[in-house]
Amino acid sequence: MQFTNFPLAPPSASNFSQEYDVLFYTLTGLTVFFTLVVSVAVIFFAIRYRQGTKADRSRPMYENLFLELTWTIVPLVLGLVMFYFGTSLYVKMRTPPRNSTEIFVIGKQWMWHVQHGNGVRENNTLHVPVGQPVKLTMISQDVLHAFYIPAFRVQEHVVPGRYTQLWFTATQAGEYHLFCNMYCGTQHSEMGGKVVAMPPKEFAEWLANGGQSVAPMSMEQAGAKLFNKVGCNNCHGAEDTLRAPSLNGIFGKRRVFADGTSLIADEEYMRSSILRPYDHITAGYGQTMPVYEGQLTEEDVLNLVAYMKVMGTSSPNPPTSNINRHSGPSAVSGSNEATSLAANAAQWNTADPDATPTRRVGSPAVGAVAAQGRNR
Repeated sequence: MQFTNFPLAPPSASNFSQEYDVLFYTLTGLTVFFTLVVSVAVIFFAIRYRQGTKADRSRPMYENLFLELTWTIVPLVLGLVMFYFGTSLYVKMRTPPRNSTEIFVIGKQWMWHVQHGNGVRENNTLHVPVGQPVKLTMISQDVLHAFYIPAFRVQEHVVPGRYTQLWFTATQAGEYHLFCNMYCGTQHSEMGGKVVAMPPKEFAEWLANGGQSVAPMSMEQAGAKLFNKVGCNNCHGAEDTLRAPSLNGIFGKRRVFADGTSLIADEEYMRSSILRPYDHITAGYGQTMPVYEGQLTEEDVLNLVAYMKVMGTSSPNPPTSNINRHSGPSAVSGSNEATSLAANAAQWNTADPDATPTRRVGSPAVGAVAAQGRNR
């Protein structure tokens, strides 16, 4: 419901929304109706029979069975009808289906920790599938909280020392507000977040990718992305050229330099050659490679080295780092490393849209703990 640009109610996006709204607006309408009836009657009789008026007072009415039955039976029936539908909705909201997807929630001052069954964790964000029942099993780490999603018309207390449950079925894809609806301390107003309702297929992919829109990259994939981004592939191809030697199969091989010395191409040598290429110039080549010291981070160098170690191999190696617990496919093989990357390489250097801001108006936000990482 919306009046011009001012919404009078949150979106209706769950299986409970319509039934809840009908009950809420019916109760509101009845309250307004009877308030007006009583108020108008009081004002009418107060004016008509005020002191000094010539109203007929010769035959006062002390009792009227019809009137008394009417104002007793009508409210009673309306109250029982509202009680029936309210109780029915309450029981339904407290009885999750057996096939519900269970998600675990921990409330703490002042943020929400969410964990899915396969280990994917979120902070102040809850991803759910559309059209499938979801059951939240919740507990508080400190004080009393209340998990509240206005668009789904659901709320339940989150209590320290015992589990409470809440369930719903999202009916529309989108992002919806999430609040703590119980005053829980000085920064209670900042204990919010969002619920992201996704089509079932997208949710399954998101869950399988470890809570990311695309599969996390291995170090080799991140290195392949960076290898092309900084232009290494412009000179280092599948074979030696006049511009630069090939890097295919370089790892573990002996490299001969212009000054007659040689070294085994290990991780230390490759790191040095990336950052300070003129320390060891390969025989037959000059000082043509750019210096990347100060331009690349140590993480960038680690990823490049990981990629260079598998270049030219017949099959890509598995990821060599546990930075991402849910690793995607390994880097592309040497036959196509300069032309194409795995589809999920586009995620490299992209900010996580679900990350909790660590600063707000120049000061650390209460949700800054979320920045400590997903894999703790």
